[in-house]
Amino acid sequence: MMNRRTMLTTALAGMLVPATRALADGGMSRISAYAFSFPALSGEDIRLAAFTGKPLLVVNTASLCGYTQQYAGLQEIWSEFRARGLTVIGVPSNDFGGQEPGGTSEITETAHHQYGVTFPVAAKANVVGAKAHPFYKWAADARPREVPRWNFHKYLIGRDGYIAEVFPSAVEPADTRIKTAIARTLADS
Repeated sequence: MMNRRTMLTTALAGMLVPATRALADGGMSRISAYAFSFPALSGEDIRLAAFTGKPLLVVNTASLCGYTQQYAGLQEIWSEFRARGLTVIGVPSNDFGGQEPGGTSEITETAHHQYGVTFPVAAKANVVGAKAHPFYKWAADARPREVPRWNFHKYLIGRDGYIAEVFPSAVEPADTRIKTAIARTLADS
């Protein structure tokens, strides 16, 4: 015969198992961008948890793309909004048109030497497909219609750690829409 405590424990366990399974499947997960990290181009990790409560602009980049000049615009955004809490993170990827074929030294040459980038740059990563970095899988799950279709796709992460805005490759970093969205995320408490 079951006592009241055993019955309550059994009933509670019956309710928790489906919820736990749903979380494991990603269905009800409230994981935020701050749960991820990228290996940095320079070797250490870029842990997004270090930026908890601050907005992030995560951009997949490429050295041989027609949009590569956007590195300069991203640097301007970084310079303009960094003191207010924004972090820009470049994620080099060879997923589109093979436009990031080089390794660390070639990416460093393009980002840091040609464009004067001082914001964090990750090591080369996949941003689409089965081998995509976990951040990009998370973003694709959150915004399946707004996944990267080319280099320099931009995810603006709000202070809450969730995607606030998405900007396709053709939208330049200095575009008013991006600056307005960044200002709005910085103003959010």
